[in-house]
Amino acid sequence: MTTDRIRATRSRLIDRLPGPVAKRVRRLGLSAVPILQCAIAGGLAWFIAFDLLHHARPFFAPIAAVASLGLVLAKRWRRSIELIGGVLIGIVVGDLIISVIGSGPWQISVVVALAMMAAVVIDGAPMVTNQAGASAVLVATLLPPGDAAGYERAIDAMIGGGVALLIGALVPFNPAHRARRDAAGVLETLRDLSGDLETALRAQKEDGVYRVLAQARNTQSQIEAMHSDMNAGREVGWISPLYWFERPRIHRIAATGEPIDNAMRNFRICARRALGLTQRGVRVEPAVLDLIAALPEGFEILRQMMLSPPKGSPDGADAARVLRTIVRRARPAIRDTEALIEDGGGDFSEIALLVELRSLLVDMLMVTGLKRESAIAQLRLD
Repeated sequence: MTTDRIRATRSRLIDRLPGPVAKRVRRLGLSAVPILQCAIAGGLAWFIAFDLLHHARPFFAPIAAVASLGLVLAKRWRRSIELIGGVLIGIVVGDLIISVIGSGPWQISVVVALAMMAAVVIDGAPMVTNQAGASAVLVATLLPPGDAAGYERAIDAMIGGGVALLIGALVPFNPAHRARRDAAGVLETLRDLSGDLETALRAQKEDGVYRVLAQARNTQSQIEAMHSDMNAGREVGWISPLYWFERPRIHRIAATGEPIDNAMRNFRICARRALGLTQRGVRVEPAVLDLIAALPEGFEILRQMMLSPPKGSPDGADAARVLRTIVRRARPAIRDTEALIEDGGGDFSEIALLVELRSLLVDMLMVTGLKRESAIAQLRLD
């Protein structure tokens, strides 16, 4: 049984569970690999620091490993470097200052301020700054100046960060799976919303168009999750030797992120223009309604393309063929609108709606892998 069939079977089994339970099971399933990575990294970091290097209390090694990995998959290598850098800054600054001014309440304030200021000047990332302040507090309260435990903490931070990178490379998640799933989810939302928009416009229901617009505006978390998982996938493809041969495919998937994001933005504008028309009682032209009615088919083929396995069907070429058919249907509406613009007639909002629909079609064609210039050329009337 292939991996995709296993996932499909598992998804069907989860769908049979009650809604709230199914949601939690899916969330656990998505977090299973990151949790496994954190568990392995925490144990390995402790083993290196305690059993191999004989540090007395190397609690920070597993903490650093888990903090560097976490459940957020993007920018793990940067989190590791930021954590190590923050600890080093805090220990060095704290040790130097406390050896001069001694320990006490006001000395803690001075050391924390100077350590965090140094971190801001050097990098400014939140993790660097926070770790610098925390490490400075440790030196100022628990560790006398020059104590070896302070430097062991710095070594433990490097052990934890290094182990995190190692486990992230050798026990990676599938860098393509989450990105494909997220992109397909956004395209599914666009498919459903475009169908709802066409229905509401044909019935001239202002509340229906408003609901479509409100739902489209609430998709930003979906978009951000998609970008985050696409970036995480590229990072795994760069770090993990297990997925080096997958780099071209990972980059192709990541390249769909921007046009999908733009498609959602343009759809929001389309919905806003449509709302203005319904509020003024303007009936949208049948050719424009027919174009909107064709959008769900286009978004569905793109969704299937994102979920299809490597060298599977439908692929980008299949999706592009479907979209070209939709573009051919759109040309009469585009031609009529351009004629209205030249004559200075027509409703401005309807003209603006069709202009945005044209941009939306360009975004959809770019998801299939076309360059922007090639996608725009598909809409030419000559």
